[in-house]
Amino acid sequence: MRSAIVDTNVLVSAALGSGYPRRIMYELFLFGKFEMHVSNVLMREYEDVLGRPKFTKHPGFEVAATLLMERVRQDACHYTPRESVHVIRDDSDNRLLELALVSKADFLVTGNFNDFTFPTFGETKVVDPKLFWNEMESHTSQY
Repeated sequence: MRSAIVDTNVLVSAALGSGYPRRIMYELFLFGKFEMHVSNVLMREYEDVLGRPKFTKHPGFEVAATLLMERVRQDACHYTPRESVHVIRDDSDNRLLELALVSKADFLVTGNFNDFTFPTFGETKVVDPKLFWNEMESHTSQY
């Protein structure tokens, strides 16, 4: 089974109900089409960002965020990074790279290409949500 680390910006977009991020989380993750990799640090970031008051003005956001977080807690594979990485200016993005090293995820799905300017990190491909969706669609249609 393919595996992925989902950046916080993708999870927020999924809860807001937009495009490929929503499709990834609702049509792929919730139906077990890929294995999601998380760490305690990433889970705390998800919770902190999803709990920001600015998102509560969007209808249905709180319900969607709660559902996604419950399923991530329940179904994601949890890893504990052991190696520190300092590749990106934004330290929280370095935590994603640390997770990629320990989990050996196939993909890191992000909408942040200002900081993620490289196509791979170790064994992990850095992709935007559309490319991840297309990769998963072509992979699952082979079976």
